[in-house]
Amino acid sequence: MARNILNKEEFRTLSDFRYRLRCFVRFSEDITRKLGITNLQYLLLLHVKGYKDREWATIGELAERLQTPHNGVVSLASRCEKLGLIYRQRGTADKREVQIYLTPEGDRLVKKIAGLHRDELLSLQGKFRIPGKQSLGPKS
Repeated sequence: MARNILNKEEFRTLSDFRYRLRCFVRFSEDITRKLGITNLQYLLLLHVKGYKDREWATIGELAERLQTPHNGVVSLASRCEKLGLIYRQRGTADKREVQIYLTPEGDRLVKKIAGLHRDELLSLQGKFRIPGKQSLGPKS
């Protein structure tokens, strides 16, 4: 059975991790808002762009990546489609499947926002640590 009692250093480390994670999420929310989309819309674009080995993702795959119910992703995709950021296409192998693709505008926007996120993440290198272990980020 796992040890359930954390020591002060472990609480401090978890608190610091959650604080830094929240700062990153807040950074993301501010950037996306300034660029006219929501953070969830950005995440949908990111997951389509970052899907392994292809340039599209299904609603079900995006629901898993976003940890959101299927019907919520359908609504999110509809909002992104209205903004001209994505388009839908029926699956070729399975006509029940809906594939989500980025439009040129969606691709441009996700690249811009992801670049800003990369710079922010690089500034956090070496800041995450586990008590008694080395930092979680690469050494500078």
